[in-house]
Amino acid sequence: MTRTMEELIPDYIRGLPVYVPGRPIEEVERELKIHAVKLASNENPLGPSPRAVEAAKRALENANRYPDGGTHLLREALAARNGVSTEEIFVGLGSSEIIDLASRVLLRAGLQGLTSYGSYAPFSVAIRASGAELVLVPQKHFAFDLQAIASAITPKTGVLYLANPNNPTGTAFSVEEFSEFLASVPDGVLVVLDEAYIHYAPSLNLRSSPEAYRKRKNLLILRTFSKVYGLAGMRIGYAIGHPELLSAMNRLKTPFNTSGTAQAGALAALDDREHVERCITTNAIERKRLSEGLRKLGLRPVPSETNFIFMEVGPEAKEICDELLRLGVIVRPLGWMGFPEAIRISVGTADENEKCLAALGQILTKRAGKGELAAR
Repeated sequence: MTRTMEELIPDYIRGLPVYVPGRPIEEVERELKIHAVKLASNENPLGPSPRAVEAAKRALENANRYPDGGTHLLREALAARNGVSTEEIFVGLGSSEIIDLASRVLLRAGLQGLTSYGSYAPFSVAIRASGAELVLVPQKHFAFDLQAIASAITPKTGVLYLANPNNPTGTAFSVEEFSEFLASVPDGVLVVLDEAYIHYAPSLNLRSSPEAYRKRKNLLILRTFSKVYGLAGMRIGYAIGHPELLSAMNRLKTPFNTSGTAQAGALAALDDREHVERCITTNAIERKRLSEGLRKLGLRPVPSETNFIFMEVGPEAKEICDELLRLGVIVRPLGWMGFPEAIRISVGTADENEKCLAALGQILTKRAGKGELAAR
């Protein structure tokens, strides 16, 4: 009997979409021979803490050694900050690895994983990659419909994924709404709560989800160093969860899943509260300015609790993104995330946001002159 390697790949893996990253700024500049600004990947435009940079540089001196596979120092710091034990902290490759591991541990063929349309794409990929059935619940006003999600839970549901605030729409549900929702979820269903953007959310309390976790152990809270801490390139994040679940995840993760430089940078970044506050304050100012500028152009951005702005612009969304690209502004078309008529713009520095608004104004004026639909 002969067979090809391709025949061994399960159908549920063959059909998985490939994650589409934002285009690297170096690639765009080289291709178009222009100076570009990247407002596509929700990165921190102020960069990492200088303390984190110095700590990472020092760690490089020991790059010939394997990193601490147990991430002991970082886990101790995170446990103390969140009021949990080190056994309740898991450190991974950003949030992405943890999203995947949750489904790999708890889901399989015959079970269901649950999330919302128009949320972070790796949620759906993780569910499908486990062999489980993916169940998607429609959004309500570009936000998670928690009541509908609770109603969609069945005896086959093993894991459900929420993002608060949500990527790509930038909306958030309240602490009270989440508490009411969590009370309706059976103990045997894991709620994965991705809080990658929580530092930017004026309406949310950083301590509320760890407090909810202490009451309900079927909650896995995800945080990342990629956003407000500015360490996206180091790929490091963490989870707060039940020790038995984290123990199973540790059995599946790759050895030494985070580098020594990433661990050192993250540990130093935690202590630089001044830098974090500066990033939060700057983002709030620029988010407001960018939102107001977009509204003056006749657009209708969805109120954001994050470091990016979501808006529908009509059927020509992809074309508008391409035109912005040629003017040196990289933003994100969202057809691949379920919003073919929407775009997402990351909040940049004052100069970057000004360039974006000027380019977008130029495009919309040109389109209006041609009688085309300029905005919704």
